Amino acid sequence: MSAHVVQLSRSRGGVPKLSIDEATVTAAGLAGDRQRDRRFHGGPQRALCLYSDELIEQLVAEGHPIARGTVGENVTIRGLDWSALRPGVRLAIGEIEVEITAYTAPCRTIRESFLDENFTRISQKLHHGWSRVYCRVLREGTIRVKDQVTLMASPGLP
Repeated sequence: MSAHVVQLSRSRGGVPKLSIDEATVTAAGLAGDRQRDRRFHGGPQRALCLYSDELIEQLVAEGHPIARGTVGENVTIRGLDWSALRPGVRLAIGEIEVEITAYTAPCRTIRESFLDENFTRISQKLHHGWSRVYCRVLREGTIRVKDQVTLMASPGLP
């Protein structure tokens, strides 16, 4: 099966973000989602947070008590080569289009998802390729669980 959305998540602030079946996405982010600390989360350059379902599975296999939505991601994706994601890469997710703007620095609010509360386990600086990513929204619309995710051509990519 091709890459697809396995979970959409939102909260009224903080984690865990709870599963929903579909959501409207605008330049401001996923409708109904709130962030507690807007200095570090949310805004147009961090409108969505994406994470890999396969990486979550690997973390569970290591013994971490992580689950979809517990590290603050809005969109959990299965079947995408996570190593290909970096700032500047564009993705089509259902009817929306996003551009990755940054790797997401982990913070202590997600510590309960990790053994010994070691939330740096998903730090891009310490564990290359394990980070969540932030995106800005280029094309607004509605996304749904099971929507296809497509890696699009980006400047500087083969």
